Amino acid sequence: MNHKLTVVIIEDEKNICAFIETTLANHDYKAISAYTAKDGISCIASNCPDVVLLDLGLPDMDGIQVIREVREFSSVPILVISARTEESEKVNALDAGADDYITKPFGTSELLARIRTALRHSQTSSSRGSGSVYRSGDLEIDFDKRLVTIGGQEIHLTQIEYKLVSLLALNAGRVLTYDFIINHIWGPYADSNNQILRVNMAHIRRKMEENPADPKYISTEIGVGYRMREPDA
Repeated sequence: MNHKLTVVIIEDEKNICAFIETTLANHDYKAISAYTAKDGISCIASNCPDVVLLDLGLPDMDGIQVIREVREFSSVPILVISARTEESEKVNALDAGADDYITKPFGTSELLARIRTALRHSQTSSSRGSGSVYRSGDLEIDFDKRLVTIGGQEIHLTQIEYKLVSLLALNAGRVLTYDFIINHIWGPYADSNNQILRVNMAHIRRKMEENPADPKYISTEIGVGYRMREPDA
């Protein structure tokens, strides 16, 4: 008997819960629903799920606070599902520890794809060592050799550019916010102005992309951050 992957849904709208439960059941997931933040946190603690789907507008607690509390005891992937479309809300959720953000309304294909991405990232990030290799299409990053190639041709990056590319590759498929990247690369006391990051990213795209205005490896989440393309299966 195969072990079903467990998804905890924290959403106060029961019709949305029912829709997600049916979708997940049809694709062989086990779904557990909670209609309040308190019950949701309890479900996560007691069931150790593989993924959490979290609405931000809960009746007893804001979803951002739920993320912070869950992150105190669990690294489970958290996908925010919310009608809030403001960029600041997405940034706040991601900076608090969410792995991705899906805006309502969403289709089943998008939901399932985001869940698969979160699961892949969760399963590989803990085991991906310095000696592993990221591959996506023609792009290859050898973390041990600190070597970036496209189509077998070495891409000459500066130290900062390599750090940016490797950080994104190690979190491939996940949106990294501007502040997260700046803090990780330049430190907590760096200027929060995104200019230095954008300049470096422009240099990276000129070196790595056939068409920097339409990048295929590193995409921009407008007003939020950057996302590296998923690695090949």
